Amino acid sequence: MPEVSTGMHANASVARSLAGARAGRGALECLPKWLNLVPMVLQWCWLGLRYRSVTLPSAANPAITTGGLVGDGKAEYFAGMGQHALSMTAPFAMLQANGDDALAQALMRMHATGLTFPVVVKPERGWCGFGVQRIDNTPQLAVYLAGYPRGEPLMLQRHLDEPGEAGIFYARMPGQATGRICGIVLRHYPQVIGDGASTVSQLIAADPRLRRAHRSRRHRFRCDLAQIPPAGQSVRLSLIGSIRAGGRYEDGSELAGGELTAAVDAIARDMPHFHVGRFDVRYASVADLRQGRFRIMEVNGAGSEAVYAWDPKYSLREAYRMVFAKQRMLFEMGAANRARGHRPVGALALARHFLRQQKLIHRYPPSN
Repeated sequence: MPEVSTGMHANASVARSLAGARAGRGALECLPKWLNLVPMVLQWCWLGLRYRSVTLPSAANPAITTGGLVGDGKAEYFAGMGQHALSMTAPFAMLQANGDDALAQALMRMHATGLTFPVVVKPERGWCGFGVQRIDNTPQLAVYLAGYPRGEPLMLQRHLDEPGEAGIFYARMPGQATGRICGIVLRHYPQVIGDGASTVSQLIAADPRLRRAHRSRRHRFRCDLAQIPPAGQSVRLSLIGSIRAGGRYEDGSELAGGELTAAVDAIARDMPHFHVGRFDVRYASVADLRQGRFRIMEVNGAGSEAVYAWDPKYSLREAYRMVFAKQRMLFEMGAANRARGHRPVGALALARHFLRQQKLIHRYPPSN
């Protein structure tokens, strides 16, 4: 990790982040990534000393690889679901990408599970939407599979067309009967608004967040960049709402009322040894989400970021307060499960999972 400068360079970085927040980008989002991580790493190390284990949060979800910190697979969460939790999850099929017969196997798995195009294809071991694509037909699926790492598993899942997407952060301390929602992030998809004169490409170039995503080799926008949308017309650019792809995060934690909390808690308690993580869901309206009507796309574990802190309305102080609270909770949960006989993964094993995942995401086809 680069050395942290406390002089003019660091001060200039913070000043740029605050200016970006005023322009509509969050303070955390605008910081250089290495500078963003420094306070988080420092507190993590301090908590590791306090609890005598820097990997203790890996015991938070004992049934999941590393507790879901890194290297976990999407199907692990689904495999641990009971009938109720599965009924709230978008239908899916797993596939091993094994070369020449991968396409035939994929089509066979789709037929067996009732999946039809469009489908969403995603790596089993993914991160931040890397490698996730909407596939509309067989030729597109063939291209995707041809570029996917041979021998690595992937998931085919029903495309959900509900307009809203949220990440619901859930926590239940070991031994407690019920849990709580500790945060909700509403994802706003990357989009441009036409002015009647500029092309989509020009509109992207005028937006700092979208411009950064457009330059990425691991993401491509799903639209004709040369079109000129009419004034006021919105053009959605991407399947995924990640900031990495140019999306925006909004804190929707005020939606966590009794009905939504009860619905999420019922799902989580139908997943043995699942204590903390994020449910990524699609919903038709905010009213539906409040009332617990949604469909699960995927589940993430202890490594789920408190991304509601990336809402542009929050200052750095406020954002880090949320992130630090989440870290403290993870160590408390890990300590509680360690006392119940669940051992955290070793540091070397955790590092191997991290390095393997980082290697894989650079080999996945670009997301869209």
